[in-house]
Amino acid sequence: MSTYKIDAAHSEITFKVKHLMITNVTGSFTKFDATIESAKDDFSDAVITFEADTASVTTNNEQRDGHLKGDDFFAAEKFPAIKFTSTEFKKVSGNDYTLTGNLTVKDVTKPITLNVEFLGLATDPWGQSKAGFEATGKINRSDFGLSWNAALETGGVLVSEDVKLNFNVQFVKQA
Repeated sequence: MSTYKIDAAHSEITFKVKHLMITNVTGSFTKFDATIESAKDDFSDAVITFEADTASVTTNNEQRDGHLKGDDFFAAEKFPAIKFTSTEFKKVSGNDYTLTGNLTVKDVTKPITLNVEFLGLATDPWGQSKAGFEATGKINRSDFGLSWNAALETGGVLVSEDVKLNFNVQFVKQA
């Protein structure tokens, strides 16, 4: 069994949400951790856990970030982490996989599925074995209790229900 830990310096966890129904706002988490445990070189038996610090959310706007950390959204003081635990990492074909697992936001846990591309293995200049992945998916934020919104005079809402997720991550094989 091999264990890989996320290399936070070479990884990013981002999300996009439509604002005013015309543009996307991008956010990210700056503090996160993840582990992969796998006996197979192609990771087809991988068990993956992930956790993001809700207080580390940033959208490059202090006022909006404060709102996201508050009770209308993440309630970061009461719920300090978003958690994910895989239930299946399934090879579809080539380097394409689906990752299914349980996502917990606030006090709501629901199954989600992400599309994952295994980007390969490499050895860095210091002899560390690395594995790269890109995972994408979409969730409905209201499913996880993130239901705050405002109606627009022109119809529609201020913030879309759909949240696009994107994980560009590099893992380091542990000795």
